Amino acid sequence: MAHVELSLSEVFAPTARTPTEQGSDNVGRWSATVSRADEPCLLIDAETRVVAVSASGCELLCLGAPQDVIGRPLLDGGLRLLDFTANRGELAEPEIDKIPPLLALSSGRLARGLLRIEGASPEDPDATVDAISTPVLRGGAVAGSLTFFSEV
Repeated sequence: MAHVELSLSEVFAPTARTPTEQGSDNVGRWSATVSRADEPCLLIDAETRVVAVSASGCELLCLGAPQDVIGRPLLDGGLRLLDFTANRGELAEPEIDKIPPLLALSSGRLARGLLRIEGASPEDPDATVDAISTPVLRGGAVAGSLTFFSEV
């Protein structure tokens, strides 16, 4: 017979003395979190500019250093996406709009998919990553997207 154990822990409820970071909006709070994250992740704004990227995200996506891509458009910041054909050609324009970070922006919904990333140099192998993206809201409107990556 299966045995299941449950445990309860106290819920953290902010008190009057707990700072709530009211000086920062939702994108700003996520930016700080992504910048310090150990996990490969990326935050872009509604204009597809990179707001924040983790160091491990830069490494996995072959982007160089975080400070080199922050403020640049995602696809002009060094991200080299390839199709999954044997020819491994660059992704065409209609397919680019369907990558999870951009799809989460345009649809306002969760998006998930595989991406093929070209290696940083001809000697480096291509990487296949699973990307899960969620829209980031500001005042009820989509202000950006947050994406987590995992190598496949």
